[in-house]
Amino acid sequence: MSRNKNKKSAPKKRAKNSPSQGQHKAKNISAPPNGLWLYGKHAVLAALENPMRKIKRLMITKRSHDQYERALTDIHLNARALNPEIAPIEQFEKNLPDDSVHQGIALLTAPLPDAHMDECCAVIPDQKNLVLLLDQVTDPHNVGAIIRSAAAFGAKAIITTDRHAPPESGVLAKSASGALEALPWVRVTNLSRALDQLAEMGYWRIGLDGYADQDIRDADFGNNIALIMGAEGKGIRKGTADHSDALVKLPISRTVESLNVSNAAAVALYEFSAK
Repeated sequence: MSRNKNKKSAPKKRAKNSPSQGQHKAKNISAPPNGLWLYGKHAVLAALENPMRKIKRLMITKRSHDQYERALTDIHLNARALNPEIAPIEQFEKNLPDDSVHQGIALLTAPLPDAHMDECCAVIPDQKNLVLLLDQVTDPHNVGAIIRSAAAFGAKAIITTDRHAPPESGVLAKSASGALEALPWVRVTNLSRALDQLAEMGYWRIGLDGYADQDIRDADFGNNIALIMGAEGKGIRKGTADHSDALVKLPISRTVESLNVSNAAAVALYEFSAK
């Protein structure tokens, strides 16, 4: 791995012992018995184009059907046959949360299938391999926005724990603006063990910490980066930090104490994807 000679501190030695590959598998949080409602133009159209999605019901207003007719026709001809239900706005109010910005289109579906870390995080030589881990980031709006940024900057997957992470939901999918369909989401039981496995796979485990000595601009750990983000306020937990190779900080102005976790993730993802 290439290293920057000007780094302020050397990374800790990567763990040698870890669980065998394939141990960590995604575990979908329980969805409502009748399925999961996604809503909003980008979230729904991306889901319809995703062959892994099981479609149960597509509900759309007459106005939105006219507006999205070309996109729906393309999906019908090239991806899957669609049978949209033209519904009055009252049907949306009956099935969706009161504050949902649905844009006149909603989809009843099943949660996405499990994703497996040893498959979607496998290192491909001579190219960027970037994985994002969230340590107890629980707000679905933030997680959705982070997924959108991770997909935009070429991350291979997002990894969270089963607990202390939001389930797949309409709110999260709307915030991800379609990226939920493009980025594998791996759920693990223990984040520390997942970090050990990533080290065995060839990743440098880099935590973002506002109190770190090292500036992210000076960090050069090569092509294989597992970026760790902690919850707002709490940050990365001690056990997670102990399983990191290095901690870095963003060079933000002293006039601002910290950034929203989704904004910080976007900046960090850009930095590591551009190196």
